[in-house]
Amino acid sequence: MAIRKPAWLKVKIPQGPQALAMSRLLRDRGLHTVCDEAACPNKAECWGCGTATFMVLGDVCTRGCRFCAVATAKEGAIPNPDEPQQLAAAIQELKLKYAVLTSVDRDDLSDRGAAHFAACIRAIRQANPTVEVEVLTADYRGAELATVLAAGPTVLAHNVETVRRLQGVRDARASFDLSLQTLAEAHAAGFVTKSSLLLGLGETADELLATMRELRTVGCDILVLGQYLQPSLKQVPVLEYLSPQRFDELAAMARAEGFSAVVASPLARTSYHASAGWRASQAERQPG
Repeated sequence: MAIRKPAWLKVKIPQGPQALAMSRLLRDRGLHTVCDEAACPNKAECWGCGTATFMVLGDVCTRGCRFCAVATAKEGAIPNPDEPQQLAAAIQELKLKYAVLTSVDRDDLSDRGAAHFAACIRAIRQANPTVEVEVLTADYRGAELATVLAAGPTVLAHNVETVRRLQGVRDARASFDLSLQTLAEAHAAGFVTKSSLLLGLGETADELLATMRELRTVGCDILVLGQYLQPSLKQVPVLEYLSPQRFDELAAMARAEGFSAVVASPLARTSYHASAGWRASQAERQPG
């Protein structure tokens, strides 16, 4: 039997002039957002203030994680060659100072979409030189990751999603250790790194602490903790709803482990308050 969703998790429907303008802009430029495709609970807040997390490489993922609402298939569409310029123009039109890009997994492409992802970053930087660009990528490693990093993202984010024991909710091609490798390589290259955990899947406090420590071992700078919300009956059920107070306790635990910034709340997601998290991390990393 499903457990009742608590009152603090009720979300608003996007409305108002900013939300309408955002919807029109995305439609006119043929762009996708993770806000829509992954049924993000923060869509109303973000769209209401004119921000969004753009999803590149199409809207069909070649992986099938059991917690995710994004459409899946063995192959996606050919990447749109106009997407980098359309994305850069949209960010310019929105007057964003901090842009977040993510993507679906594209195992059907020879480089898994790394070159296209990098082209999007470069186009944004060329059109908007002062904009910070955070990227939430697939588990790129080696040459694929180097291609993305060469484009100069401000933050490289990649999610371990949950604790080691529960990695079975991810696609079989993903793993905790592969995700740690992505973060380790980005850290070794000198980039600020970030990862997120969805809570309420059955993890224990000891497992969360162990996960935090493993993330710190590979140099992860920023940690995001949010409540898992079952998008539909097709995805795995929620086993526990954590209170806002419990998120505060876990945030304190994470800070004690040495993360330079922690974003922890029931509705927190990787891109939620991303700019604030990056600024806090930068302040923490400053000498003296």
